Amino acid sequence: WIDPAMFVCRERSLSLDGQRLISREVITDVDRGVVADQFYAERLYTAENLRQLLERAGFSGITFHDIATESRRNQDLGMMERRHIVTAVLRKEWSTTKVRGRERAKHVAVLLGDPTRPDALKPSCVFDDDDFYTIDQMKAALRELKGYQFTYLCKHDTMIQDLAKLKGKVDYVLNLCDEGFNNDPRRELHVPALLEMLGIPYTGSGPQSLAFCYDKSLVRGVAKEMGIPVPEACFITPGDRTYDAGMKLPAIVKPNAGDSSYGITQKSVAHTLEDLADVINSLRTTIGYDRSLLVEEFLTGKDISVGIIGNPSGYCTVLPITEEDYSALPPELPRLCGYEAKWLPDSPYWKIVSRPADLPGETEKVVVRCCLALFERLECRDYCRFDWRLDEHGNPKLLEVNPNPGWCWDGHLAKM
Repeated sequence: WIDPAMFVCRERSLSLDGQRLISREVITDVDRGVVADQFYAERLYTAENLRQLLERAGFSGITFHDIATESRRNQDLGMMERRHIVTAVLRKEWSTTKVRGRERAKHVAVLLGDPTRPDALKPSCVFDDDDFYTIDQMKAALRELKGYQFTYLCKHDTMIQDLAKLKGKVDYVLNLCDEGFNNDPRRELHVPALLEMLGIPYTGSGPQSLAFCYDKSLVRGVAKEMGIPVPEACFITPGDRTYDAGMKLPAIVKPNAGDSSYGITQKSVAHTLEDLADVINSLRTTIGYDRSLLVEEFLTGKDISVGIIGNPSGYCTVLPITEEDYSALPPELPRLCGYEAKWLPDSPYWKIVSRPADLPGETEKVVVRCCLALFERLECRDYCRFDWRLDEHGNPKLLEVNPNPGWCWDGHLAKM
């Protein structure tokens, strides 16, 4: 009896494999009858089971403690009648250890793109002075950190062998190779996949998340399934000569898979069906006829970005939301932050600046809530950036998700 009006009846039996205790619990109220009839199961462990699990997880000093299991109140102890109390010790490999009176510096490997190889996303297809300046800024910042030793890996011809040699000698990897293996953005996921095969811990999202988010249409489908608003769009497969955009114009045409706004310029916006055909043909000439495209309604409201640092299972920090300021742009140019704004200093788009977003409180809450849900659903890790745009009525719609966005000194995350 729980109280004078309610009692619980439990029926317990051992599962066929002997690994779980299956319980049926019926809770009855004397006036209302059965109020709950539920099943649940508890996993059972022997002392040897627990010892093996702890040893496999790297624990040592495993000790089992004897305790009394009788109730002074003559109560049914249930599962607590047979229990193990265990203590163990785990030495954290990533913690700073003292060696002969001094602290051992953590050894961190930093993975970068290969400056000796071509890079199709860059205007000159090679690393230029701006890229080397950015790398120098990063190295200068890391030098200020006390208690760390950094090794920089940027030669992709030997990266696999170099990482294999570092296994067991490096605390973790700072994965800044967003160019992708061999500077191929389609192989960005290959870098964390290699680190996982070698068993080396690293920062940033894993290969599965990078694969998800590289496909803009796939992210749209996940977002729609979750009830997150996205612009109207049409997916065009390679070689498609006929298509039904099925949305009001203007529309913007972009590569369905891509990075660094490659292929998105002022010429990407179409105002008529004739424009749309021209833009599609032009983009195919630029990126190749074997790539899929996305035709998306062109939203004219505020262009905003949300940055998140952390992990859903632990603590997440949502950075201050930014919006793009297009006030310095000539009025005849479409308001978008594309390839020209990121790579071409002589373009009028270079004058675009990021400012703290001025959003209604409810809009900001909706956007942040959706970003946190997508962060977890798409298996993003450590840090991520979400790009949104408001329509003419101020309604936010998701454009894309960027796991492992650039941490460069003048990038969006740094500005946030």
